Amino acid sequence: MAKASKKKYKLKTYKAAAKRFRMTKNGKIIRMKGGKSHLRRKKSKRVLYQLRKGVEVTAAADKRKIKRLAPYLKKYKANPPK
Repeated sequence: MAKASKKKYKLKTYKAAAKRFRMTKNGKIIRMKGGKSHLRRKKSKRVLYQLRKGVEVTAAADKRKIKRLAPYLKKYKANPPK
């Protein structure tokens, strides 16, 4: 009798989540701030500088959702395969 092998399936990455989030070496999920696309002239230099920086996602529920949507986020940090 042939041995029944369990097939592992690849998980699909939700591309919108993969583009919006990245993961650090330590496993923190980083997102970028909004409000940078237009009306920048009236914002102060300090605010514009703060908008450039990424922010850590701290809510546990959000982390779980992001990890489910982009399961290979840690594996392919810089440029995921197409």
